[in-house]
Amino acid sequence: HGHKEPASTHGDGDQDQEDPSRSSLLPPSSLPGLAVVPVESENKKRKHEQAQVFIPEGVLMEILSRVPYRSLCRFKCVSRPWLALCSDHGVRKRSPQTLSGFFHFNRGWRFHNYLSGKGPPMVDPGLPFLRGTYGHFEVEQCSTSLLLCRCWKAPHPKLLGWNSFPKGRAVERFRWGAEADQFDYVVCNPATQQWALLPPVPPVELHNQKQADDDLFRAITGHYFLGSDPAVPSRFVVFVPVFGIGLPVTWIYSSETRGWTSIRCQLDAYVNNPRCFFLNGTILYFCNFLSIVTVNMEGNVWREMKLPPAMTNIYLGPSFGQSQGCLYAWRTDDCQLSVWALENYDTGQWTLRCTVGCLELFGRDCRKENEVYWMFAIHPDCDLIFLTDGKEKTLSYDMNNKKVHVICASGDFPVGLPYTPCFEEWT
Repeated sequence: HGHKEPASTHGDGDQDQEDPSRSSLLPPSSLPGLAVVPVESENKKRKHEQAQVFIPEGVLMEILSRVPYRSLCRFKCVSRPWLALCSDHGVRKRSPQTLSGFFHFNRGWRFHNYLSGKGPPMVDPGLPFLRGTYGHFEVEQCSTSLLLCRCWKAPHPKLLGWNSFPKGRAVERFRWGAEADQFDYVVCNPATQQWALLPPVPPVELHNQKQADDDLFRAITGHYFLGSDPAVPSRFVVFVPVFGIGLPVTWIYSSETRGWTSIRCQLDAYVNNPRCFFLNGTILYFCNFLSIVTVNMEGNVWREMKLPPAMTNIYLGPSFGQSQGCLYAWRTDDCQLSVWALENYDTGQWTLRCTVGCLELFGRDCRKENEVYWMFAIHPDCDLIFLTDGKEKTLSYDMNNKKVHVICASGDFPVGLPYTPCFEEWT
């Protein structure tokens, strides 16, 4: 595919055009207190009057910045001053975030609100900030609050408009001309509308002519893996393995250096899973021999950890996710879901967290023909997993209290990419 010249961060991050905090309605220097205290009169007639406690605005904003975003949304309904205060950009970008919904494709990219289920999405899934540069985009991966996208200058011939496709099979949207191979990779934050264009991956340097004759035609750039650190939202890495015999090379793009660096793989591993995770400064990826390979950012510390014995079926490889600082692996085998957690990285010890029958969760007696059940995500902050039958029903299941909650039963949202917003702007 083709790329244009490398660029640094794009977009002004201005997501607050309708922010009530920028209107003429500003909160007073002090707001009515959070507590209402009844005061008993001296004549014991049980007459009460409200005592107002005034908190300086700076102190109140500091308190609100530590409140989860979902609670901030509720506080906006108290009054107009509270609406303005809770909509303040400084409060919002520091507010702790959690899973808010899922990006998914349904005749265009859509966003399913997990917190409310209804109402307008927290972010615009159409990524309108890319329209001035590109004519079409596809979301490849979501890593916490960041999206990895492929973007084309030419609009797709089947587009009815920006981010709108006609009804039909999803695979048909890829059937177009030579322009399909001319795209860029972009990393963006939908909440701040900032985005960065990834420069082209440098060519692999071959050491001799024999290696060039033997291996050049086999050198294939693999999947682009996006990894982000929730503790430092502005930091992300993109990890690109290059396949080929005698070419154990991996390219890593860092948002801090805004450039690519190459590392030589020290393990005989072949990456074949389009999932990569970035935890505590370490990249984790799945290799062909059903093990987890880890490497630090400098590329000089490599480790390989075996998967649980129950997941060593080469034809039914597991899927991966991360929650509460741990790596999770799961697999569905004959309608039986098993979920494992890697709780000890030093010893590579896996713990079986859950085994449950999918038919039971979906309330069905038997599996219909061509019916498939699978788990597609895990909540980043709790033991909640998300499953689908791929056609009609999507649900969540709490691995602790065993409760099932139907998220969608219309088939409009069969599967999606979990998204946690972050309003902190890149520097």
